[in-house]
Amino acid sequence: MLYKTPTYYEFKVERDDERCIRCQVCVRQCSYNSTFYNAEEDRIFNIDANCVGCHRCDTYCPTDCITIKRVGENFKENTNWNSWAIRNINKQANTGGILLTGMGSDRPHRIYWDHIVVDASQVTNPSIDPLREPMELKTYLGRKPDSIEIEDTKKGITLKTKLAPQIELNVPIMFSAMSYGAINYNVCEALAMAAEKMGTYYNTGEGGLHKNLYKYGKNTIVQVASGRFGVHLDYLGVSAAVEIKIGQGAKPGIGGHLPGEKVTEEVSKTRMIPVGSDALSPAPHHDIYSIEDLRQLIYALKEATNYEKPISVKIAAVHNAAAIASGIVRAGADIVALDGIRGSTGAAPVMIRDSVGIPTELALAQVDQRLRDEGIRNWASIVVAGGIRNSADVVKAIALGADAVYIATSALVAIGCTVCQKCYLGKCAWGITTNDPYLARRQNPELAAEKLVNLLTAWSREIKEMLGGMGLNAIESLRGNRERLRGMGLSDRELKILGLKHAGEGM
Repeated sequence: MLYKTPTYYEFKVERDDERCIRCQVCVRQCSYNSTFYNAEEDRIFNIDANCVGCHRCDTYCPTDCITIKRVGENFKENTNWNSWAIRNINKQANTGGILLTGMGSDRPHRIYWDHIVVDASQVTNPSIDPLREPMELKTYLGRKPDSIEIEDTKKGITLKTKLAPQIELNVPIMFSAMSYGAINYNVCEALAMAAEKMGTYYNTGEGGLHKNLYKYGKNTIVQVASGRFGVHLDYLGVSAAVEIKIGQGAKPGIGGHLPGEKVTEEVSKTRMIPVGSDALSPAPHHDIYSIEDLRQLIYALKEATNYEKPISVKIAAVHNAAAIASGIVRAGADIVALDGIRGSTGAAPVMIRDSVGIPTELALAQVDQRLRDEGIRNWASIVVAGGIRNSADVVKAIALGADAVYIATSALVAIGCTVCQKCYLGKCAWGITTNDPYLARRQNPELAAEKLVNLLTAWSREIKEMLGGMGLNAIESLRGNRERLRGMGLSDRELKILGLKHAGEGM
């Protein structure tokens, strides 16, 4: 007798048949085949097992007759054996495969940003009004000298010290690594256009750089990952900075995988791999097994770019991130990028994403403190990523020790992403993580870029307001200034790791 494990679904589509006008907008908008029209009965039906909860259909329904509901209440209540655990076991019993997901961890890990509050000025150190007084958000990423020499001449004061290569940000926010193939060309172009308009940078990820985007090179950080996809001299030369990807927050210690169905002809040209072939990134760089090996690659890239561009090294936030970062800086990196456990991805094993690594906040505090203790904090800038959701998170990250932040999920949400976590299927109903030409057209680069510019503009204004409230007129004055932060609802151990006092403690 054959036995089939039952299949449980996550979402149920409820439709008010009296309000439905059979326009079939939902049928056309759904890319997961969960909705179909039966002409004989003149009715629209749903296959609930196919619904991913992207909310494309109910968003565009002209009569608001559709409601998407999460299923799970039908399981007996059990804190340990909840619907999430039962569904996962069910899927693996049916397939024997690794559970995959997209985006960042949705497990209830503590979000430390929400347990940190910012100081404000009152009487003795009055606040500053950013609407009436200048407020500086400009940030420079790269190695800073131990000291500088200046010369006072008849032409004015000139700097005698030769500075290492820097990249200049008008706002301390950049668009994080999202590779061409994982997201489509329209989204890549939107990120590039927004970065150029805002005077910041976007990161290509490990997918190479489409030739049509070379014109945005001065606002582009290119990535060199273990697969070396799309890496060549022109790619390195057109960029503003180069980033070596060792690891990422959503999947520390493992490689990457772009399914072959996402490798179109244009993706294949850019990545320099055959059309339709899986793009597999090895877990390690096969030429890096020590800090000395990493140093060789750092200086090979500096040599290839005529020592004109800062070199960044990106690592996942792990338990010994501070020691690793120290080695990276001593190996010659100009920027250290830290990606925490809430960092997102197009595809990752569920158990790796949710169980490996540590929160960005803890790693950042430890890395900044370790570099300060060793007297080498000025040798490299720190950029953090992984779950930055708003301007307050940015302010707290900088006060904890970051020079700037990367955002990815926030940027995608700004252009329509509903975080349905099915990026790896390549059927994104919002036209973001898909290379299907019909779906990709749902993203207009100009309109998407406008939304991204609006997001960074709004965050910048809020950052200025918070700086003014603290009595600061420059982002530089906040960097690593943990006295302007306090923890709430945290243990003494957590406060010690973060280097913070508890709310209520004075100076």
